Order: sequence, then C-alpha cells, then structure tokens
Amino acid sequence: MTRVRSRWSRPRTGDLASAPTDAGPPTAQVTPAELEDCLRACAVHSGKLVGSLDSRRTGLAEKLRELLAVWASQSGAAPAAPAAGGLLRRGAKAVSGGGGITNELLDALLAVGNKAVDCGYDDELNLALLISDTVLTQRKNSRAGWRLRGRLLEAMGRPADAAAAFERYLDLTKDDGFGVRARVTGIRTALERRAELLALLERTVPDATRFTAGPATDAWADGLAAHAAGDWDGAQARLVGALIAMDRTEAAEQDFQEALSHYLDLCTGIATRPTPELTEAIGLYAESRRIRMRGPVTDPLFGGVQWLSLGEFRNRIAGKSICLIANSAKVGESSMGAEIDSYDLVMRFNSYKIDPVHTGKKTDIHVSIHKHAFNWDKPVDIRLITGGNSADWKYSMRNKLVPGAQNYVGDESLRWPVRNIGGWTTEQFSAIPTSGFNMLWLLDFLDVSPTLDLIGFDFYESGAYRVAEAMKLPITNVHEYSSEKAWVMERAQSVSGVRISLR
Repeated sequence: MTRVRSRWSRPRTGDLASAPTDAGPPTAQVTPAELEDCLRACAVHSGKLVGSLDSRRTGLAEKLRELLAVWASQSGAAPAAPAAGGLLRRGAKAVSGGGGITNELLDALLAVGNKAVDCGYDDELNLALLISDTVLTQRKNSRAGWRLRGRLLEAMGRPADAAAAFERYLDLTKDDGFGVRARVTGIRTALERRAELLALLERTVPDATRFTAGPATDAWADGLAAHAAGDWDGAQARLVGALIAMDRTEAAEQDFQEALSHYLDLCTGIATRPTPELTEAIGLYAESRRIRMRGPVTDPLFGGVQWLSLGEFRNRIAGKSICLIANSAKVGESSMGAEIDSYDLVMRFNSYKIDPVHTGKKTDIHVSIHKHAFNWDKPVDIRLITGGNSADWKYSMRNKLVPGAQNYVGDESLRWPVRNIGGWTTEQFSAIPTSGFNMLWLLDFLDVSPTLDLIGFDFYESGAYRVAEAMKLPITNVHEYSSEKAWVMERAQSVSGVRISLR
C-alpha cells in the first residue's frame, strides 16, 4: 500500500474534475443535490466519453445519450453542454420545477447511475454519487435509488454504509428479487470477521498502538523500510499500526484489503513455522473474503435439494403434458386458470404473477434468469436457473437459492440450453436468448412431451404481467423477441386465441 485513495469527491459545477478533494466520504446519508447540477454533470460527462474504446464506458455513453434525449424532450433544451451552461440551466429548471422529476427522467438517471457503477472508475463513481444524491433528494423512498446507492457505496469501498443503504431498500420492498438480503448478510458477517482479525492483531502485536495516531501511509512506509532493513519486530508494529489506523479512519475497503493481504504475505515469508495466531489470522482473512465474494451459506445442502442433469430432467417430463405460461398482459385477462391447472406440468418464468382465475395457481417448474430472484421462495417441484456466465450463475445459485423451496434444481448442464446444448453461436442468434426461449428450445429438442402448449406468448406485444416489484423493470431490448416469435410460429401446430400448440 502506497496511498489511501479518495473516491468521494463530488462535483457541484457540472465538471467531475473540479470536485473538492476534501469532501467527506459518502455514506447512506443523502447529501441534498439539485437536479440541474446533476443533469449538467451528465451532459459534460457525455462529451468526455466521445471516442472511448472502453466497452463499459461506451455502454455508459449510450445511457447518457438516452438520458439527454429524455431531458430534451421534456424541457426543450438541447442535449449538449455549452461552456456557459445557460441553456442547460434553463432546461434543467424547466424539468425540475413544478412537480419534481418525472418517472421517465428518473428511470433514465437510474440507468446512467447503474452503468456508471459498472464502469468502476473514479470519475464514473463520482457521477453515480451525484446521481444517487439527486434521485434520493427528489424521491427519498425510491427503492431503485437506494439499491443504486448500496451498489455505489460498495464499489467505493464503504461496505458498512452500503449495507445501511441496502437495508433501506429492503425496508421499502416486499420482493427481494435482486438477492439484496443475502448481500447484506455477507457484508455484515465479513465486517465481523474483519473486526475479529484486527482485535487478534492488536493483541498479538501490542506495540502497534504506538503507530496508530499518525497517517496510515507514513506508518506503512516506515514499516516496509524496517522490513527491508531486517527489523521485523519494528516493521510488524508499524504495519499493524497502519492497518488499525486505516480501519479507524475508514479507508476504502479495497485499500485496506490490499494492505492486509500484503501484511499476511510478509508474515508467512518471515515465519519458518506458522504460529497459532498467524494461522488464525489467515483463517479469518480467508473467511471474510470468501463471505464477501460468495455470501454465507447456512445450509450448504439447500434443504436436501436434488440436482437434475439434462438426462434426469428429460426423464421427469417424459410423457407429460406441459403448459408454459408467459408473463404477458394477455394472460392476466385470459380466464384460463382452471384449464391451465389441468396440465400435468405448469411451467412459469421469472417474476410470474398468480391470479387463479386467469393464470391458474399451480406451478410445477419455475424458470428464472440468475440475475433476479423473484419467486425463488415460492415452493415448486423443479427450479431451473439460467445464465450465460458460469461464475455469475454459480454465485447467484449460492446466494439466492432458498433452502426447502424446491425439490429439484437444474445443474449446470441446464444453465444455458440454446448456447450450451444447441451450440447456437452469436452468428446464428446474436441476441441474448430469454429464459422462455431457452426452455422452448430445450423442450422442443428433447421432444418427449405429447402436449406442449404456450399460453399468452405474444412476446410482450400486450405488455408485461408480473409481480409488483418486477413491474418497475423495463422490457429489455437485449433480446430478439421477433426472432423468437418467428422460431415459435415456424413450429406451431395450431394457434387458438392465446394458446400456441407445438405438439
């Protein structure tokens, strides 16, 4: 560790580079922010991203263009950043005055904020902080705003404050479809292990308290110099003192973990045989990192769930009639509840909503993308979780799966059927296949069901029909609904009302 990074400067002029460097660290406490300042900063930042080759920044640039287009349509201001800022100021006031921020502008700001957090660079994190303050100034009970703030504070190395922001989000929602509760538990538990580790180091190296008063960077540099000179006792006291000082001054989590890892590396290099204290310290460090990365698992067997391979899934559905229920508005007014429940197996997707008269009440198979956890707590026989990235899929399975809520869970052979089983390349199908299309393709490929009916599959032409929390999510444009519809209609044996029969 050579320095402690400061990531929490924040602009008030529309230029991130002009933000004061002595601003305090961000917390879950919102700093009041003006909408016009935020929009001006977004316009200025959009100009800075022109020509960027970084894929994360190009994604952010696209969301910024969409935000500025919404702003222009609502205010009449041009989506540009003139030096004087006059037009920007007039446009922003037109938007923010008389009734506050509109829902469309709010959604666009949140999209920019989340993309900025994904970038992870200091300038983008500063922009996301200003957006977070602005959103929560305008809408203090915005669930999406509090979730953005939690993600941002975690990215800025403020885990305790991130947990507080996430808990505020949980207070405002009934459906934890993003697995936030597990994330909070992971943060809190990891911080407890960190506190235990620091207490152990303080007991093991009592002289360290002499070096906690001054700047952590100075104590750290002196410790490294003492180590290079062969004075391990002096080095250890200074290095541990620096770690304690970093903890007390709330240094960024990334810097603290980097320093702690370096210190433990030095300890293992010095020790001819690890002491019990060093072994315990390494164990606490490893546990805290593992919990932060993967979350705590109280029930590793997830209630005795059994894992289904592709072949085992085939055997469980063979010879049975299957009905797949779309999350479309047509389903919500179909009056087909009793008929839907008459199928041997009813398959539902992601954030499905139950209204017995229209949707039926039976769910045998729940299929969900790994990114959300809507309905993961609802009891079903089989739960299949899809995802394009193996590591992300495993993380979600470990942290979001609810013990006892299912009898069977699909293993990785069922993770991404269209790509992994079908071998479809991006040249064959360029978009991300939906969970529904993954299952449609899989069931058609297995070809073991005498009846295979789709109810309400209009590919969102009638709009979405989901649980309340999920209705806030947009119908994403990363999927090719028209291509999926064409594939279905090529194989349709009959179409009657809201029912499409493939078998």
